[in-house]
Amino acid sequence: MQLLKEKFLENLIAVLPITLVVLFLHFTLVPLSQAQLLRFILGSLLIILGLTFFLIGVDLGITPLGAHTGISFTKTNKLWIVIISGLILGFFISIAEPGLLVFANQVDEVTLGIIPSIKIVIFVSIGLAVFIGIGFIRIIFNLPLYKILWIVYAIIFVMALFATPDFLAISFDASGATTGALAVPFILALSTGISKMKKDSKSSEKDSFGLVAIASAGAIISLLFLNYFNRDLTFASEIDMSFIQTPAVIQPFIQILPQMITDAFIALLPLIVILFGMQIFAFKLKKRPFRRMVIGFFYAFIGLFVFLLGVNAGFMEVGHQIGQVLALNDQKIYILIFAFVIGLLTIIAEPAVSVLTHQIEDITAGYIHRKTVLIPLSIGVGISILLSIIRILTPSIALWHFLLPGYAIALLLVFIVPKLFVGIAFDAGGVATGPLTATFILAFTQGAANAYEDANVVIDGFGMIAMVALTPIITLQILGLIYKIKTRKGGV
Repeated sequence: MQLLKEKFLENLIAVLPITLVVLFLHFTLVPLSQAQLLRFILGSLLIILGLTFFLIGVDLGITPLGAHTGISFTKTNKLWIVIISGLILGFFISIAEPGLLVFANQVDEVTLGIIPSIKIVIFVSIGLAVFIGIGFIRIIFNLPLYKILWIVYAIIFVMALFATPDFLAISFDASGATTGALAVPFILALSTGISKMKKDSKSSEKDSFGLVAIASAGAIISLLFLNYFNRDLTFASEIDMSFIQTPAVIQPFIQILPQMITDAFIALLPLIVILFGMQIFAFKLKKRPFRRMVIGFFYAFIGLFVFLLGVNAGFMEVGHQIGQVLALNDQKIYILIFAFVIGLLTIIAEPAVSVLTHQIEDITAGYIHRKTVLIPLSIGVGISILLSIIRILTPSIALWHFLLPGYAIALLLVFIVPKLFVGIAFDAGGVATGPLTATFILAFTQGAANAYEDANVVIDGFGMIAMVALTPIITLQILGLIYKIKTRKGGV
């Protein structure tokens, strides 16, 4: 009961800022229809309840599965078993990630079904799985994270030279969409479980971070690879906004209910099979802890379909509407202010961000306080969404104008920033893009691109998640540099 209360309050705080801002805009700049406003409020409630049950399920069932699996496979002392386990688990965790499911549906819509959502999910999941395996190899053989990151991003930017502009935005967005409320705690649990088996405690501390960063890079590479087979695509010239006009309130939720239940069940089924298989052949847990994990998966299923129901039937449409109306406003300052504020508020209470900041505090024994990480993280995300809107309003600015110098700065900083902060910073880039970013804020930027006559709904509408994934890497490495300077002055 206490856990339910904690998670409910956590997600209430996460969704409430967006709800209050929407209500403020409804009474000032962006009046909504009564049905639209009611659907948004109902969708918000469903998202709060859905994330509450989902995150309880993650805590009770999915995170322990990752921790037990990491320890079990490491105890075998067989590298091939560890790598294969990383491949299989990474693939199925990615498939069940709520943010990726929503993102893939968005891509399906703008490509008019030519790239179906299932293809996006499978390719991204393969990329994430392969790079989790690479991340395991790095931990086991003590390979420096910064060297791996330099190699990986060199590959990414070489591939990006040959990518089409529309797919470039989609590919970089995928890296953030796949590392959300489910993938992050699971991947962190896997990396912690494996790194703790090492005798060197300092090395173990550093290796607890970095796996999320490596995994999210795999998502980019997989979709850049997919681009080579899908170069001549037909994209929607604009997003279909007709659903906004419907006067029904409850009917849209009822219509998609069976599909959301099916999607949630299919997403979690492979993990359930893995749980029972590992229990039989490896874990051999007693009845009580195993029953607790099974109950956790049940909570995760309930939460996932309720979350998807709220997002698709009532939440995202208002994001589209606000983006569209503010972009058409003569005073563009309003959309810029909203972009920064909504980024600042959303990231503070993203569930995956909470997981990461608490783990940072625990692993560093309180040396790095979670609030110290959260403040620069939220500022960075606010700036990134602001820059995304500036890019939409200024057609001459392309996505790579931000990404290329941004990642160049991030990769140069790894040579002077404490190595622990390098792992934290690159992990934070993936963690910052959680379910609220991949739903409401993505809908907001696409609505703005949809309305602005000089913008392209695909090239400009996507790319926001990529920006959100970039800025925390830089801001947290700067924080690490400040810590380094302070400790030297203090004689530590």
